Amino acid sequence: MVTPKSGRLATLALECSPWRSARWLVIAPHADDETLGAGALIRQAAETGRLAGVVVLTDGAGSHDHPDTASRARLVRLRRLEAGRAVRRLAGAAALSPVFLDWMDARPTPPGSPVFEATARRLATLCRERCVDAIAVTGPDDPHCDHQAAAQLARHAAERARRRVAVFDYAVWGAASSGARVRITTRPLSGGLRAYALSAHQSQLTPKFGRGFRLQTDGRLRPASDTLYRRDAYG
Repeated sequence: MVTPKSGRLATLALECSPWRSARWLVIAPHADDETLGAGALIRQAAETGRLAGVVVLTDGAGSHDHPDTASRARLVRLRRLEAGRAVRRLAGAAALSPVFLDWMDARPTPPGSPVFEATARRLATLCRERCVDAIAVTGPDDPHCDHQAAAQLARHAAERARRRVAVFDYAVWGAASSGARVRITTRPLSGGLRAYALSAHQSQLTPKFGRGFRLQTDGRLRPASDTLYRRDAYG
C-alpha cells in the first residue's frame, strides 16, 4: 500500500489482502473486456464462491456498421451470447448470466442525465441484493469513452449502495491506473484459459459479422494474473 510519506506503491496478493473475502462484481464496458481485463479475477472469485456477477454496460453494436436496424439487433443478440459463453468458461459452475445494461456503444450518457442516474440506482440495488463488497471496473484514465463512463458509473453506484463497496480499476487499453493507492494481484489463470474465454467473442475476432472492428490479440492478452488498482485508500 501507499503512504503519503513514502509515496511507494506495494503489491498485495488478493488472497493476502483485506479484500480476500470480498464478494466481487465485475463491470465490463463491452462484452470481451471482462475477459481481457478481469478474467483471472472472475476465475478466482468464482472458485472461492465470491463472484457476485458480471455486468456489461453497452450493447456492443458499435463494432460494426449496420445497413439496417435488424443487422444491429442481430449483433446485439450475438454479443450477449458470446459474453455469456465467455463468463461460463471463466467461472465454470459458479457462473451467473451477465447483466446487460444496453447503453449504446460509444455513445455514453453523462453523469446527471436520467439514464445515467437510473443505471447508477440499478447497480446500487444490485450491490445490495448480491452483497457486493468490491467492484472491478475499467479505470477513468482509459482512452475509450465507454471505459471512462463505466468508471464513473461504478463510483456513483458504490456511493449509493448503502453498504461499503470498494472500487478497483483494471486496465484493458490503457496503462496502469494513475494515482493508485493500493494494488492487488489475482492468482494466475491456468494456461490458455484467458485465450479460450476470449475465443467466445467470435464477432470481434473473425469476419463472422462482416467488415468492422477486429480485436487484435497479439499483445492484447494480459499476463496470467490480473492487477487491480484502488485510488481512494491508504494503508
